[in-house]
Amino acid sequence: MFAWVRWIGPSLVPALFLLLVIYLSDRRREPLWLVLLVFFLGGAGKAGTALLEARAAVWTGLDLNARVTGGAGSMLFLFGFAAPIREASKVAAMWPAFRSRYFDEPMDGLVYASAAALGFATIENALTLRDHPIGWIWIARTAVALPAHVFFACAWGYALGRAKRVKRPGAIFPGAWVVATIAHGIYAHLVYGRGPGALVGTLPLLLAMTVPTIFAIRDLRAREDEAIAERGSRTSVLLERVSSFYVVSSPPSLRSVREAMRREGQPITLRWIVFGALVTVGVMTVGLALSVAFGHWANVDFSRVDEHDVSTTAPVALLGSGVLLAFPVSGYLVARASNLPTLLEPALASGLAIVLTLVLLGLAAPVALIFALAFSPIAWALACAGAWVGRPAR
Repeated sequence: MFAWVRWIGPSLVPALFLLLVIYLSDRRREPLWLVLLVFFLGGAGKAGTALLEARAAVWTGLDLNARVTGGAGSMLFLFGFAAPIREASKVAAMWPAFRSRYFDEPMDGLVYASAAALGFATIENALTLRDHPIGWIWIARTAVALPAHVFFACAWGYALGRAKRVKRPGAIFPGAWVVATIAHGIYAHLVYGRGPGALVGTLPLLLAMTVPTIFAIRDLRAREDEAIAERGSRTSVLLERVSSFYVVSSPPSLRSVREAMRREGQPITLRWIVFGALVTVGVMTVGLALSVAFGHWANVDFSRVDEHDVSTTAPVALLGSGVLLAFPVSGYLVARASNLPTLLEPALASGLAIVLTLVLLGLAAPVALIFALAFSPIAWALACAGAWVGRPAR
């Protein structure tokens, strides 16, 4: 009986988060039956994709687990088949709500996308824990996978929320879906494809997903406020409740960030992009050297790192922290030195430095490439944050 409780109990956690989604939604405008329908369709989507993945694994000999087919085979199976059909099944689960007359507010994109993702996660957790009845690590895997499913869905749910009036996917939906699929593949490889120590790599990726989700909420809230002003009606229940969270209202808006990334009427200054990339690489090297020096002083044994042992991941976290802290510093320095009013050059400079680093890691240490990809979004965001602080006041 305990075995049943072990995999059924954690599997119901996404359903509890669905209650939060229902609470945040405007129940007068989002019927409960439609939210639940999307939730159950998301679960059915996971059941269907699990069957397809099992058939494909038998046919191709590939598997999600890198220990079975190797890292390259695992990533090929994830990016080429598993991740795309998983995100497509979530979109299909949400589609009836998107086409319905109840999908009439920008925030509906996040509400119904979250419901589809939570239904998907419920069945995924149940199947995973049923197949692995022993070991706390599998409970940890499903726990860290749950919020990621919601973030993936919120990426393309945001795009559908922007296109609520025409009832057709907007221009940004394909790109948002591709980004969500790539992030899904990276995340699933870290959570299910590698050893327990790889779970450390999911933490920065989760943080990197949280930030754009906050911006998406604020952008949809601004669009809803504009629509409310045009209609002269009261604020929706969802916006009233979401607005009560300080974290949603305090960062700069998505619109202000987009404006800071634009360069209208002036050419892009290539010398600051190249110089900024060199500065970023140099500061990364200094940060890595300081981490190694601190590890040597603290008697940290870097040779003990093993992805199959969570207790040995501290040295990797130390090195990663040193590299990540270099990005806000370099972004600030480039913005101050260039004295340009936009974030475009510092953002492109940090992106170029990240690409160069990924290429070098791909040639020298392919195993580390997937972990570098996981840290890349937050590194770029930190560089932009540093540049935002360092840019000249208007």
